[in-house]
Amino acid sequence: MAGNVETIKTESRGLRGSLLDSLHNSITGALAESDQVLIKYHGSYQQDNRDERDERRRAKLEPDYSFMIRTRTPGGAITPWQWLQLDKVAKQYAERGLRITSRQALQFHGVIKRELKATMQGINQALMDTLAACGDVNRNIAVAITPERPRLQAELLADAAALSQRLLPATRAYYEIWLDEELVAGTDEDDAVYGQAYLPRKFKIGFALPPVNDVDVYTQDLGFTAIIENNALIGYNVSAGGGMGATHNDPETYPRLADTLGFIARENLQAVALAVLTTQRDFGNRAVRKRARLKYTIDDRGVEWFKTEVSSRSGVDFAPARSVPLAHGQDRLDWYSSGEHAHLGLRVPAGRLQDVGEQRWQSALRAIALRLLDVAPAQQLKELLASESVQPYFILTANQNLVLAQIPDTMRAEIESILRDHGVPLNLQRDQNVVMRDAIACVALPTCGLAMAEAERALPELSNAIYQRWATAGLGNAPLQLRISGCPNGCSRPYTAEIALVGKAPGRYNLFLGGDFRGVALNQLYRENLDVAQILEVLSDLFARYVQGKTGNERFSDYLSRAQLLPKSKVIPIVLQ
Repeated sequence: MAGNVETIKTESRGLRGSLLDSLHNSITGALAESDQVLIKYHGSYQQDNRDERDERRRAKLEPDYSFMIRTRTPGGAITPWQWLQLDKVAKQYAERGLRITSRQALQFHGVIKRELKATMQGINQALMDTLAACGDVNRNIAVAITPERPRLQAELLADAAALSQRLLPATRAYYEIWLDEELVAGTDEDDAVYGQAYLPRKFKIGFALPPVNDVDVYTQDLGFTAIIENNALIGYNVSAGGGMGATHNDPETYPRLADTLGFIARENLQAVALAVLTTQRDFGNRAVRKRARLKYTIDDRGVEWFKTEVSSRSGVDFAPARSVPLAHGQDRLDWYSSGEHAHLGLRVPAGRLQDVGEQRWQSALRAIALRLLDVAPAQQLKELLASESVQPYFILTANQNLVLAQIPDTMRAEIESILRDHGVPLNLQRDQNVVMRDAIACVALPTCGLAMAEAERALPELSNAIYQRWATAGLGNAPLQLRISGCPNGCSRPYTAEIALVGKAPGRYNLFLGGDFRGVALNQLYRENLDVAQILEVLSDLFARYVQGKTGNERFSDYLSRAQLLPKSKVIPIVLQ
């Protein structure tokens, strides 16, 4: 498979392939096989409804093909005006509303082939694009969410946006195919960053702003942890080699936490990022695709070799890493204030924003965006963040939640009223099912072709069942982190969670335990191939033992490690204050 993908990329004429021909083919709802690879670089995946596969096969119909489209939104920051444009696109072309991803992007599901172009153009009209949201390139860049520190938040978002722009593929194919840009003679652009074959596999970057590690910075291929002195951003600790993907029963693949390379000044950010990315481009494994991520390149060649190569390419010598006071990786899900502004964190189960029954999320947020336009009429996010007076905007979080940021304090009651009128819970932390509050789930079935078990659709029932056992043990108010992934590829970052369920087969999961809620330790495989009843039985027993054996406010995962109920975890060697 690796060789075929490499050939498709190299011969794609700058990601063009035969996409135009595939889009114009009205006989099928699918694309040509090679174009299914290439469209990922344009921000879309071809999928089909797996719930209907067998029935359609028996009826001699082709699968129910559709497309998922993902935005490129560095740091997940969106103006009210942009939100309304994206909401309009979702309402017209997508099924199941909008969905917040674990990389702070929005996904549109169920777009049919003949409406792909119109959907892409609608996203572009919101002054956004989907270029490089998928594929073997740098993906959407994740950024820690701390709107109560507006200047630092704006600086991180600015650094992320500039880096995202710098690491875009040089091809004009996206603009020609989707936005009707005129084709220029000679389509083989010189891409100094990616070359003709792009990267061996996907590449992910995250920015942490201590004490917040909501982006799980050590799970990223490349991580930048902000170092603040005297309330000024002076530079970053750089980490490299994180990644969540694995394959069941294959010891050649595994989740990995990043190694810290050292500290750099802020002005060296892009040079170091380019050096890391191009080192992976040139030395990553292109022969065995499952071993093509940066984590394997570093393990195969050594951290010191990698660090030396990056320094040589960038011209930047790493200083000793600074201590970082990482305290948590969860989102703040209530009102909190900074000066005359307030911020509201809303818990969005599995990131799904739609109108279902009494909870009309999509309509509520549309009403709020319309109201906030009176306060923040600016269309350009850059203008909004750089303005002298802080203005409200939406932030997608890496935990699939939503923050209404920089709301005038006087508008609190009005915002709450809109949410209540639409049946949307305010999700104040004190009122939450603690398991559901911090849970993440990937999409999984019915649309993900890799899913082995349910995730998003199983989240409500599973989180409630686990919470009932947690509360029965007398732990109802104590925090507990759950993540569910439909397969071992780990899009929901399961391998750092206190409890993770990783799909093995329909209705069956591998149970992982013991990750650190700050994102600095991997969890461990505890039991394999369990059904839900078995999972609940195992957890009930462990919860009872935890109640009897914990000390003070010791977290569940910390107790499991101290009580030697788990294999020893790899812990990131950083100073935690």
